[in-house]
Amino acid sequence: MATLLLFRDDAYQTETSAVVTALTPEGGIVVDRTVFYASAGGQPGDRGTLIRADGCEIGIETAVYGPSKVDVIHVPAPGATVPELGEAVTLRLDWPTRHKRMRMHTALHLLSVVLPFPVTGGSIGEEESRLDFDIPDAGLDKDAITAKLAEMIATGARVSERWISDDELLANPGLVKTMSVKPPMGSGKVRLVDIEGIDLQPCGGTHVRSLDEIGAVQVTKIEKKGQQNRRVRLAWA
Repeated sequence: MATLLLFRDDAYQTETSAVVTALTPEGGIVVDRTVFYASAGGQPGDRGTLIRADGCEIGIETAVYGPSKVDVIHVPAPGATVPELGEAVTLRLDWPTRHKRMRMHTALHLLSVVLPFPVTGGSIGEEESRLDFDIPDAGLDKDAITAKLAEMIATGARVSERWISDDELLANPGLVKTMSVKPPMGSGKVRLVDIEGIDLQPCGGTHVRSLDEIGAVQVTKIEKKGQQNRRVRLAWA
């Protein structure tokens, strides 16, 4: 049974009731619905807590997709007692960590606007994130990029999501910026993240609802990672 991904419809939902549908040989816990983002596209899986019916709390260290890519496995802390198959549980996010990742992820979308080059890789963290760009020439200026990001964030533009069909995306290849991570296709539809008046691109991650929620960020380092690859690191200012 596929796990219902509640974070796709509401990234601000921090808790849900759920039913355990499977237990993996490694001790992972699969449920029928989840607010936990499963590791994908450079964004780590969420941390949090699984609460059993008797009130016992199990720490969840991360969430990952199962082999079928349709169910989410919640990975408990080592030595934790796992719930029973069919047991009703409650899932609760580590919200402060998730929210930082949402802010960072949205800021990386802005970075891809400031630097309109193909993205070859990326990683999202709570304190620092990065994007790798396919840029033929060097000469990037940290302060100039930081200033442009600040200008965009100051607009407070609204961030929303909408869905289009796989065929519509194939007909508009310019929407895809990433070279290393392709948009999730195959289900018949793809989610677009729309930063009003600034950016539109397919993405399955979690984002804030408005740019002013991001706060101040700064480019901390630009590294050369090959003849045409530049790694741009972003952190809180």
